[in-house]
Amino acid sequence: MARRPTTKGNGTNGSDERSILRVRSVDASVIVERTTPIGAGDLHMSTDNNENHSVLFPRLDAQSLRTLQRKGTVRKTTVGEVLFNRETLQHGLFVVLSGSIDLVGVANGHDSIISVLAQGEFTGELTQLSGRRSLVSCRVSTAGEVLEVDRASLRHIMQTDAVVGNLLLNAFVQRRIYLIANAVGDAVLIGSTHSSDTLRLRSFLVRNGHPYTYLDIDEDPDIQSVLDQFGIEVADIPVLICRGDVVLRAPSNAEAAVCFDLNAGVDQTDVFDVVIVGAGPSGLAAAVYAASEGLNVLVVESNAPGGQAGSSSRIENYLGFPFGISGQELADAAYIQAEKFGARLSIARSACTVQCEQHPYRIKLDDGTLIQTRTVVVATGSRYRRLDIPNVARFDGNGVYYGATQLEAPLCQGEAVVIVGGGNSAGQAAIFLSSFATKVYLLVRGPNLKTNMSKYLISRIEASPTIILKTRTTVVALEGGDRLEGIRWMDHLTGESEDHEVRRLFMMAGADPNTSWVSGCLSLDTKGFIMTGTSVLADWSLQRAPYPLETNVPGVFAVGDVRAESVKRVASAVGEGSMCIQFVHRALANQ
Repeated sequence: MARRPTTKGNGTNGSDERSILRVRSVDASVIVERTTPIGAGDLHMSTDNNENHSVLFPRLDAQSLRTLQRKGTVRKTTVGEVLFNRETLQHGLFVVLSGSIDLVGVANGHDSIISVLAQGEFTGELTQLSGRRSLVSCRVSTAGEVLEVDRASLRHIMQTDAVVGNLLLNAFVQRRIYLIANAVGDAVLIGSTHSSDTLRLRSFLVRNGHPYTYLDIDEDPDIQSVLDQFGIEVADIPVLICRGDVVLRAPSNAEAAVCFDLNAGVDQTDVFDVVIVGAGPSGLAAAVYAASEGLNVLVVESNAPGGQAGSSSRIENYLGFPFGISGQELADAAYIQAEKFGARLSIARSACTVQCEQHPYRIKLDDGTLIQTRTVVVATGSRYRRLDIPNVARFDGNGVYYGATQLEAPLCQGEAVVIVGGGNSAGQAAIFLSSFATKVYLLVRGPNLKTNMSKYLISRIEASPTIILKTRTTVVALEGGDRLEGIRWMDHLTGESEDHEVRRLFMMAGADPNTSWVSGCLSLDTKGFIMTGTSVLADWSLQRAPYPLETNVPGVFAVGDVRAESVKRVASAVGEGSMCIQFVHRALANQ
């Protein structure tokens, strides 16, 4: 078996080259783990010879098959026929009626059979919902017949038939988990743990649920042959190889999104019912409710679904999850749910301006695209405040981080780390990183944690022997060359400062709203947050009163952290995003 390069995807622990697969059924009764490397030609064994196959490729019962047959077309197949390949957009679903078909993916640069589908089994994964390029190919191995259900009919079935829809969706989700865990797909990232852009791209791919193979130039002994094959210099990294032949040197997130077809195509003559700007908890909630109620919805997200909450290691006070849920899991589930109901999402695109003096409203994106919409939901959230220290930008991604996820955690193994912030995100990060770091210094400006942090987090921090709380303390200096090497902080009660050889600093303090793009259109408070409801009466132009969550511009709403006086909690953001759609309906009815 060929040696598998160091491969890390969304689901590996990042500590070695093992490919770990955890596939769960809906009732969590099936848990399959793979802890051995999968090489070229070995993928077929990993799905067909254990319980995993029945989870990934369930067989349709007679009733489910009849449901699909009412919307599908039967066609004969010939050996070697390609039903779809990795360049195919918006292809349909195929059910094997007789004969067999192979699902083929790329692993370690080679085509490998993922599985052979027999009678009653079906193709498809999450790209079926979005209409993006397929991550696998499908070819006929034994002649017979298949049932083809086009994408429009498939979406209709998934939205109207709960039994068949849930069966298909569960299989699609499990297959994406499999592809991610085994780095099967169209992306290879060559980088270094010492490169901030490498960390940025890894985070982008992970948070967008896109499978990729990661090759580290500092760890993989065979890396030179890969560099030579594609004409890559070490100075070029990070390098993203897209679809096997497109080489992107130090690409932006937007360039990566285009290459992997993560953006929904937008016809600039279309007029949407509602455009939601921002795909954090509030934006995704708005998207789910708007799309499920039949509105024509576009979501524009500048980075990846989940917002700040997407980087939370575990949210334990969210209703319905007694064991907690990570921000990434919550974002992934909401993202899939929004696409299931028909919402369209554009990733790595930022809104630059909104033209609110005319109707339909026009939102200009950073690539020049002009979107027309009858209503707008602003859900752009806020960002953590940068330290007021001259050289802090130099260490971004090279010692200074703004989220603590499975990507950053291995960097802290066996080291001391510093977290700045006194809110729930800082508390969650401290508890999470305490499993990796030898010491976690938690620095807060105030006298205690009670003002902004939940009691359950405070109790865990106080009980942890690894977490050291420093109150009335701020960072005053950072030291280092290309990477962070030391931190100085000051106790403002005593006036004493301390120097520590710490290479990892996590900034989770303060909140600056992402509202520069609406300045001059929407009314903002003194801190830059968007004012809504009765707060905008002085700037209101209609006879009716503004709806709750409505800004000074009729039909434009603000939800979540970007809204003035909002409660900065995930549940509150989800509630606002959900609630605002009833007011969107009213605004549409009044136009």
